[in-house]
Amino acid sequence: MNQQGVRWTADQVLALAPDVASRKAGSKLGTAGSWSGAGSSSEGAVWGLCEGSGSKPYQAVVDTTGPAYTCSCPSRKFPCKHVLGLLLLWAGGDPVVAEGAEGQGEPEWAEQWLARRRERSGTEHGATRKAEKPSDPEAARRRAERRAERITTGATELEQRLSDLMRGGIASAEQDGYGRWEETAARMVDAQAPGLASRVRELGAVAASGHGWPVRLLEECSMLHLLNRGWLGLDALPEELAATVRSRVGAPTGGPARSGEGGAAPKRAAPERDRWLVLAQYDTADSRLTTRRIWLYGTGSARTVLLLSYGAAGRAPELSLPVGLSLDAELSPRPEAGGPRADLGERFASPEPLSARPTGVGVPTALTKYGEALRDDPWLDSWPVTLSSVIPARGEGDSWQLADQDGRQALPLTPSAGRRGLWKLAALSGGRPTTVFGECGHRGFTPLSAWPVRGRSEVVPLC
Repeated sequence: MNQQGVRWTADQVLALAPDVASRKAGSKLGTAGSWSGAGSSSEGAVWGLCEGSGSKPYQAVVDTTGPAYTCSCPSRKFPCKHVLGLLLLWAGGDPVVAEGAEGQGEPEWAEQWLARRRERSGTEHGATRKAEKPSDPEAARRRAERRAERITTGATELEQRLSDLMRGGIASAEQDGYGRWEETAARMVDAQAPGLASRVRELGAVAASGHGWPVRLLEECSMLHLLNRGWLGLDALPEELAATVRSRVGAPTGGPARSGEGGAAPKRAAPERDRWLVLAQYDTADSRLTTRRIWLYGTGSARTVLLLSYGAAGRAPELSLPVGLSLDAELSPRPEAGGPRADLGERFASPEPLSARPTGVGVPTALTKYGEALRDDPWLDSWPVTLSSVIPARGEGDSWQLADQDGRQALPLTPSAGRRGLWKLAALSGGRPTTVFGECGHRGFTPLSAWPVRGRSEVVPLC
């Protein structure tokens, strides 16, 4: 794979797949008979030609140090099945993708892509420095004031629409369908309040979600009303809570308050270098955007951080990190964004497997941590938690829970926890206490990865 000769496992390769169908299709292509002109290099490059439906084979190239990949096929999935199949061959040590002989490098088509990628990586720091040049502070202040005024206009209009809904009764929301909410969300986009727009769109999904939707809709409307009132009363809030409100609304977090008073952008925290273990990766999508959430754990700092990556509707985001690998990299915390958000900075080595795991806590401590996070951000949906010594068990009906060893305390699992992941978790545990990482929220716990009780100690993805 890299200078150290470490290869990924098949599970780590399949963790890159954007969906179940891609995993299956990639697995079928992970055989030598599908490939020609393949190879790899000590610098972390893997390449190959895969026969497809056309007259020309598809050209797939992977830079495992990123990781990053490309393929000439027309698939909108990222990575595509050809890249997954090529990586499965390489992970299995197949001779078809063996490292080239001395003096024999990549073919021209692979070399060109790798050269462009290295050139882009070399100019990133220069582009960042250019972007960080100070702009005209007075012009920035005026822009921030104008945006704050537009957001205030949008929040005021949204308050009126919520009031109309309550007066007319929330039962009407089911008949209105998505149109009502899409139109309102578009108004919030015009007001430059993307955070409000996103929450408004969620209201339409709640109204069409089936049994129990009126209660959930009332809950979401209440939280949206609270956020509106927070923005409209921003001047009276403590600065930390005001920064959270700005972030949730989608306004620049260091900008002026609603009253128009100027404010300097918050000073960014210094980058933190650590060996970051990839705990989990999963995508959520709507009609406009695909959002990828990647959870990392710093083995030196013992911090759990979140990376977000985005792709256009129907396309997977470019950033993809296999679960179970570790990165020697710098991460810049984003306190102004609320929660454990961070930005990925410079990487100093290729990803490689790591057997470390976060220090887990019990169920009571997990609930306490989530409660403390809610105190700072009332609009928080969930909080990252590693549970130790818990046993997965079936509850009533199709429900599941994670219980302490003594069975006195348990966390219900959310309906969003996939059935395949639940049975994998049960198999890993075998009825014995195990360690599970996931997101703890007001609807329960969503398991994202776990560690086997016995055998190899690498993290196993559940989603």
